[in-house]
Order: sequence, then C-alpha cells, then structure tokens
Amino acid sequence: MRVLVTNDDGIESPGLLALAECAHDLGWDTVVAAPATESSGTSAGLTAATDERQVAVERRTLPGLPAIEAYAVAAHPGLIVLAACHDGFGERPDLVLSGINRGGNVGRAVLHSGTVGAALTGAVNGARAVAVSLDLPLDLELSPHWDRAKRIARQFLPVAAELPEGAVLNVNVPDVPDVKPARWARLATYGRVQQKVTQLDEGAIEVGHIEVDGELEPGTDAALLAEGHVTVTPLRSVHEDEALMGGTLP
Repeated sequence: MRVLVTNDDGIESPGLLALAECAHDLGWDTVVAAPATESSGTSAGLTAATDERQVAVERRTLPGLPAIEAYAVAAHPGLIVLAACHDGFGERPDLVLSGINRGGNVGRAVLHSGTVGAALTGAVNGARAVAVSLDLPLDLELSPHWDRAKRIARQFLPVAAELPEGAVLNVNVPDVPDVKPARWARLATYGRVQQKVTQLDEGAIEVGHIEVDGELEPGTDAALLAEGHVTVTPLRSVHEDEALMGGTLP
C-alpha cells in the first residue's frame, strides 16, 4: 500500500506526525508532503505557480520517523495531493490520509476544509482517501490529546485500505476521555461552530467563528460528535446532477 500523508495545518503539526506514525506502524510505504505553512480553509484549491511554474519543496525529517520521506511544500493541500497523484513525490499513492486536523470538520462546511479538500482531490484522481479531525472547543486551554485521535484513526486505516478506488471517509474524533463507539453520520446543515462575517467599514470585512446555541440535527455528524461519538461520513466528490440532466434547454 503506497500512502500519502498530508494536512492543512502544516508540516509542523503534531496531528500530521500522529497520522504518519499510524501508516508507518502498519508497515505501509509512506511519504509525507504537507504545506510549509498553515493552509486551513483552502478546500481543494490550487495555489498559483511561480513565474517559472514551480512550487518550492523542502526535504524534512519527522521526529521519531527518520526513515519516512517528508516534504514541506509551498502549496495548499489540494495541489500537494494533485502533484502526488501525478508521481510528484515518487510512485502515486493508493491511499491519501489527510489530518489529523486540529478541530472538527462536520456539516456542509466541509466544502471549505483543506483537510477534506485534500481527501476529495485524491479521490477524483483514483485514490482511496480518509480525512481525520480531532474535535476541539473554541476556548481550548488544554493541549489536544493526539494519542487518543491516533489510536482511533489507527483502527480505521485497515478498513480504508479495502475501500474501492475513489472512496472518501470523513472521520471526526471527540477529544473527550470516554469516546463513544463510531457511528455512520449524515452531514449536518450547520455545525456547532459557524462563520460570522462582520462589515467593519467600506474597505474591510472581518471573518470569524462563533459557537451557536440550540439543538443540533439528530443523527448528523455535528450532533453525534457533540454526544461523544466518533463520526464517519462517506463523501462523494464532484458528480453531475442526474435529476437536472433531462430538463429542457433553450
């Protein structure tokens, strides 16, 4: 199994190291290629090339994993995965692992996630893919429990290896001591954390996050995650809408 590990939090993220350790422990042929800097919220976006149409790549050594090839890339995760699927970091991957993200990725807002965008990019290029996120509150004061997320992610990877080509799983792990069993989950319309846009003046707007009160939609990833369950959502990438295909055109 040839595996690419990437993320949107950057090459220095402890979540990336945890996921790379999972792949290494399974004995898989693993390469790590991740953004050189924070790239959250980039979806499956592709950064523009330089005038010479080149993207800077720097070899790195991961703590405790000196044998794994690792690269810091001046690009968003979507472009990194696209490059990997065209032999940019050696042989193309059979499986793309994206994460472990610092913060949950739930609801329809996964459209904007660089973590999920990387997984979807792998899928449209023929790889299996898993996006893994560790859910954290906005006012977090304690350090995230990466070992907890790593242990749970490790359980899913053999399953992911057996997925058909092009399949994507979005996995969210609650950062709580007593994690409840994994549940299949629909995407929520809205999650607990939502975007807030404020117009400051005619020349600027401010984009932030707020935690929303109220009941979450039962059975959705947002609700089950809030209850302490690991949530698993199979995602489809870009497809035509068959329901509209037969309509009358002008």
